[in-house]
Amino acid sequence: MADLSVNVAGIHSPNPFWLASAPPTNSGYQVMRAFEAGWGGAVWKTLGDPIVNVSSRFAGLNWKGSQMVGISNLELITDRPLADNLREIREVKRAFPDRALIVSLMVDPVREQWHEIVKQVQDVGVDGLELNFGCPHGMAERGMGSAVGQVPEYVQQNTEWVMEVAQVPVLVKLTPNVTDIRYTARAAVKGGANAVSMINTINSLIGVDINTWSPTPSVDIMGAHGGYSGPAVKPIALHMVSECARDPHVNVPISGIGGVSTWQDAVEYLLLGATSVQVCTAVMNHGFRIVEDMIDGLNNYLEARGIAAVTDLIGKSVPRVTDWGRLNLNYQVAARIDQEVCIQCNKCYIACEETAHQCIDQVPQANGKTMLVVDEEECVGCNLCAMVCPVEGCITMTDVSTGVASMSWQQRQAQTWTDVSL
Repeated sequence: MADLSVNVAGIHSPNPFWLASAPPTNSGYQVMRAFEAGWGGAVWKTLGDPIVNVSSRFAGLNWKGSQMVGISNLELITDRPLADNLREIREVKRAFPDRALIVSLMVDPVREQWHEIVKQVQDVGVDGLELNFGCPHGMAERGMGSAVGQVPEYVQQNTEWVMEVAQVPVLVKLTPNVTDIRYTARAAVKGGANAVSMINTINSLIGVDINTWSPTPSVDIMGAHGGYSGPAVKPIALHMVSECARDPHVNVPISGIGGVSTWQDAVEYLLLGATSVQVCTAVMNHGFRIVEDMIDGLNNYLEARGIAAVTDLIGKSVPRVTDWGRLNLNYQVAARIDQEVCIQCNKCYIACEETAHQCIDQVPQANGKTMLVVDEEECVGCNLCAMVCPVEGCITMTDVSTGVASMSWQQRQAQTWTDVSL
């Protein structure tokens, strides 16, 4: 068995799979069930001043038979008394001392309020704190959540207040509802954060009921923007994690969040620089026991590759992420169609002919049928034909580079300026 244990800024966990701060971590009962199932850690649902939630709260985006590829929620932080949460947190930590128990916090941007709640939560024996600077709805209208997380100066200031009294590692949870998440991540680090977690939910309005004309979810026929999560947000989250992982000014561990549903998703996050991954929507869809498959799958993956510890994966793909201007313009791939498995559905031809570069020809055959053939000299290697093909492995993208030396746009521009100066 590979070593799946991780250490996130001093927070030890037997595996990298954590529950995110969300409805599944709203009580001691739930977190204990999760730990019994095998989760390595959990971030307790955000604590703060008492709130009142609305009904209804969730709406799912279904796509071609797949349920909840995305979910939008209007739920706020915990509506349970602080004293009840603190008592249950203490009980959970005593029952599962080997698991990572982090508590999410959100209060008004007032130094004294941060000091008070941090001290109260630390006293019950938590492993870490996560500052919720990301919720895009409800709390943001009150000057908290993403109202703080969208302004680097506020992120730094609030983090500094927490660090004045924090005695356990502090993670700052960042909102994706910004132009460039690196600026708020840098601000968190400047404020003293030991780690960052990303991403929080994306601002969204998931849909409208075309029969009632009310947004979904609907609260007494009215709707409001909510927070979007689930598999559909994973590409956005991976981008933001990788940007921070390769930024020398964000030199702290990252807990990756956004659309993690399988062990493969977790591996992608780890390769792009995350040390742990947090899961919410997949658990809400399938239950806590999905972690069993995640642990088994990750173990098998590591063993098959001869990798002794999961930490050996962290950041291995980061050097392969770059800016567009550094990509090799002389690298060329072209599509090739395996005629033995082609079912003549013509999807590749239609896609290429009508929406891409018109480089697939319909060649008549002696039997009266046509054969689809790629004109490799015209093919730009866009991948669209392989993406729409319903037969796995029928279309492959093959390297047809001519051996010309690598040349990026930046190098070409530099060469152009050199030629001009000469």
